[in-house]
Amino acid sequence: MNSDVQIAGDPLAIPHLLPPVPAHPSTVSAFAGLARTIAADRDGWASLVQYDATSRWYHRLRTGPGYEVWLLSWVPGQGSGAHDHGRSSGVLTVLQGELTERVGTRGVRHTLRAGAQRVFAPGYVHDVVNDALEPAVSLHIYFPGLTEMPLHPTQSAELSAPAHPAAAPGTLGVPGR
Repeated sequence: MNSDVQIAGDPLAIPHLLPPVPAHPSTVSAFAGLARTIAADRDGWASLVQYDATSRWYHRLRTGPGYEVWLLSWVPGQGSGAHDHGRSSGVLTVLQGELTERVGTRGVRHTLRAGAQRVFAPGYVHDVVNDALEPAVSLHIYFPGLTEMPLHPTQSAELSAPAHPAAAPGTLGVPGR
């Protein structure tokens, strides 16, 4: 009996036999939707979460064509320090607890509770911290995948938002940011 490869030839040489390449989301809204879908699948992420009192814990949850999904935990008092994400854009979604995002030259604060989302473009500088008394968990999607996260000297240094207003970050679907 002949194998499929003997009959049809090498399937990798015949593109129409290959499964379609999955497309990555192509809009900010689609990436935010992906984050909400992952967030809703609590069974898919909750058992992975660990808490580390010495540093923020993080785990690459998933990769897709051109993007990465990271799961982070924050015990009270932990923060990221002022940073940007290099050439990556992203969506931050709070899954559990509460985080504070500080951004802008006056240190504008956004309180982010479970379900809150923030989107950002390359060059967006912010600081995220758990100012609450309970641990928090967040989900971060970066497109393209995160290759750098330059730290900025201090929180009191000028934090900058993208120059183009259309690229400015925003809160999606959560009142009372």
